[in-house]
Amino acid sequence: MRKAIETLKNIWKIEDLRQRILITILFVAIYRFGSYVVLPGINPAMLAKLHEQTSEGLLALLNMFSGGAFSNASIFALGIMPYISASIVIQLLGIAVPYFQKLQREGESGRRKMNQYTRYLTIAILLVQAPSYLLNLKMQAGPSLNASLDWTLFMITSTIILAAGSMFILWLGERITDKGIGNGISFIILIGIIARFPDALLQEVVSRVANKSGGLIMFIIEIVFLLLVIGAAILLVQGVRKIPVQYAKRIVGNKQYGGARQYIPLKVNAAGVMPIIFAQAIMFIPITFIGFSNVNNVGGFLHAFTDHTSFWYNFVFAVMIILFTYFYTAITINPTQMAEDMKRNNGFIPGIKPGKKTAEYIDDIMSRITLPGSLFLALVAIMPAFAGIFGVQAGFAQFFGGTSLLILVGVVLDTLQQVESHLLMRHYDGLLKSGRIKGRAGVAAY
Repeated sequence: MRKAIETLKNIWKIEDLRQRILITILFVAIYRFGSYVVLPGINPAMLAKLHEQTSEGLLALLNMFSGGAFSNASIFALGIMPYISASIVIQLLGIAVPYFQKLQREGESGRRKMNQYTRYLTIAILLVQAPSYLLNLKMQAGPSLNASLDWTLFMITSTIILAAGSMFILWLGERITDKGIGNGISFIILIGIIARFPDALLQEVVSRVANKSGGLIMFIIEIVFLLLVIGAAILLVQGVRKIPVQYAKRIVGNKQYGGARQYIPLKVNAAGVMPIIFAQAIMFIPITFIGFSNVNNVGGFLHAFTDHTSFWYNFVFAVMIILFTYFYTAITINPTQMAEDMKRNNGFIPGIKPGKKTAEYIDDIMSRITLPGSLFLALVAIMPAFAGIFGVQAGFAQFFGGTSLLILVGVVLDTLQQVESHLLMRHYDGLLKSGRIKGRAGVAAY
């Protein structure tokens, strides 16, 4: 405790770090304030049906990422997720389309162009999602709309407001990255997730107290289990396999260069949360089609996909996560390129011939560590379903695994790493007794 207080004092002593933290808090406060600003023409007291609709399923996940703005019919209702979707599409285009592959190789200028295309695609997605959100709002919360409201005018103005709100959140995220602490986009998502935690925790306490079988004892067991799951998620995010690399000695004049042994850190979970996001997007396709028909008339295997706690839903979900983990790792990690870079810099893996043999060795190592990483990732992803089976409330169960937990752990570790780097630069003790935080967060790509 004393070390933690001393560390906080050291953080406050560093002027640049203090300003960055205060700026981050200011931008976060603006974001949270906007989450409660309701769209013009809507009565917030009449949104009970929308709150009920966003209590579980995909909409519950979107509501969590938006910090409750989705269920509040806020100007920030669509949150940062349209930008995340656009970023994923642009990343995939960078793999499949030669033009985008060329932009990736052009350095800073290419990166600026790809960011520009990502923003254009974000606006296009917003212009589709905003009317869809408003139509759903009309169906679920019709009484909340002003009776004298011109629906056509409301659709046009609210679409513009929702699109502008999401782009403003993107601007806030970029300002946090430039002038604050951590990756701004990831930090915005983190704040949205944390904002839902107190309410979910309170609901779980009330539920357990009202339930006479177990009561607070079961709640304490849940908290202990939650801490264990968080610890396991940290191991998954931080886990690496180090491959030793030896560099040849070079003597130039009277000086010797090279000869040092370094390591290539291959992450156990190189794909981050992307496999879960891809798998969830596909898993909700059959649910969408089933939603257009009478769910009661759909039985058997298809009906299982309407229940996220069913065996078949979680089995297919876990298999898809494993497959997408291999796919995304294969397209992001290029062993051939790594082998060529090593050979160009006179580096080699001891006992392995440079070139093709090195690429095959790295590929073999990645295949071996990706299997347990993908299985562990699939287990973490379906943990909320297990929590729901044991009677945990849907809102609180989301924190037992899945995308929300991995993002929370990854962004917190990334932010702590940046704070610690500022401390170590000025010769202060770091945040952890065991030394520096290893690696970067898997979601920092956002």
